[in-house]
This record gives sequence, C-alpha cells and structure tokens, in this order.
Amino acid sequence: MLSLAVTVAMALLGIALLLNAWRLFRGPDATDRILALDTLYVNAAAVIVLYGVYLGRADFFEAALLIALLGFVSTMALARFLLRGDIIE
Repeated sequence: MLSLAVTVAMALLGIALLLNAWRLFRGPDATDRILALDTLYVNAAAVIVLYGVYLGRADFFEAALLIALLGFVSTMALARFLLRGDIIE
C-alpha cells in the first residue's frame, strides 16, 4: 500500500513540477517567476523525500533539506533584489 501511495504522490508531484516550470517560463511578471521557482524547489525536495521513502534510505532526506535551504535563501535574495535593486547593502 505504501509503494502505491508513493508512486501516486510522485506522479502528482511530477505534474506539479511541469506546471511550475510552465509558470516559470511563461510568467507574466518577475514576481510570478520567483514564486514559481520557490514552489519548484519545494516540489523537488518533496520528490526527493518520496524517492528516499520508496527506496527505504535516509540519505535522500539530507539532500532534500539542502535543496530546501538553498531554495529559501535564493528566493529571499531574489525578492530583495526586486524590492531594492541590490542584495548586499
């Protein structure tokens, strides 16, 4: 039952990744693109965690944590760049 749930969740997250990539490239504004990129990071981390659950290995959780951390930092940097025009004051 768990393998079926993981497979369905990975398929749905794959669709979400495709829709995020579409919004990233077709976004009408820079803020929409930044939000799509942030959501793309979150979905990629979720796919990696699900893959780790599917294989039964804990190595993938650290990789997902690293991707989520880098995604958060890059989203904050891009948002600050859009608001102020510079990242470091």
